[in-house]
Amino acid sequence: MLFGAGAIIAGYIAYNVVPNLFYRRGYTSHEMDLLTIAGHRGGAGLGRENTLSCIERGIEAGADVVEVDVHLTQDGEVVVCHDKSIDRTTNGMGNIADLTLAEVQSFHVVDDAGNPTPEFIPTLAEVLETVSGRCKLLIEIKHQTGRYEVERKVVETVHSFGASEWVSVQSFSDESLAEVHRIDPSIKLEKLLIFRVKGLPAIYDGGFASFDYEKYSYISSLNFYYRSVTRRMIETLHEHGKEVKIWTLAGPEDTPHLPVDGIITDRPDLWRKNRKAGTKKRF
Repeated sequence: MLFGAGAIIAGYIAYNVVPNLFYRRGYTSHEMDLLTIAGHRGGAGLGRENTLSCIERGIEAGADVVEVDVHLTQDGEVVVCHDKSIDRTTNGMGNIADLTLAEVQSFHVVDDAGNPTPEFIPTLAEVLETVSGRCKLLIEIKHQTGRYEVERKVVETVHSFGASEWVSVQSFSDESLAEVHRIDPSIKLEKLLIFRVKGLPAIYDGGFASFDYEKYSYISSLNFYYRSVTRRMIETLHEHGKEVKIWTLAGPEDTPHLPVDGIITDRPDLWRKNRKAGTKKRF
């Protein structure tokens, strides 16, 4: 059964990828002027992912948006980390949901060789203070099944900084997005997904789910894995008033030429340098 499901998923990805392989690579400087450049995990190719120094480098590199990931600690604090545990990124161990904020921040972020750095896992509040409206912040909620505290705490923290105009929230989880929308319908929401199933009203976002435009009426942008989206698919989404971003990319020379609205990249500096001098897309 598992093999069958895996084969179906692989088949759909391959079906979507084949046209993508034949698109030319790269964008002109004029086309890049029109793209929103989002620094993935703050701009993970520029520093230790999701740290304050990495986010600062992403902003300095000219990112229009910095993207970060959030989880909730045992004592209800929102921290910025991609994984549900601190094992990979720090010299500590444990699931964030089982650790207090003090415990999480008692460990240091490590470098590629596993050596501790001066960095620590920041809180969402510390990230908001660092960004301070200099660019947009895209917060990815890693949904915790059966719990909606993280959505409420994210919205509360955004409100406490008066940041609603320069913050968006994205997630693979429909439930998380619906909960944020319920709490504050004014916050811009973006749906992460891997691919849309051609010929069927369905998507794959880690599991198969139904798709229709009414269901996602409050979603402003659909953010696809970059190899799984086609030109025609993007045009159809645009016709329905949806933006499209693709993830996760390195430099423009490796990126399929598609009529997207934005790219999510580990190296915002490589995209920024190919823009016209002085150009920075505002939000």
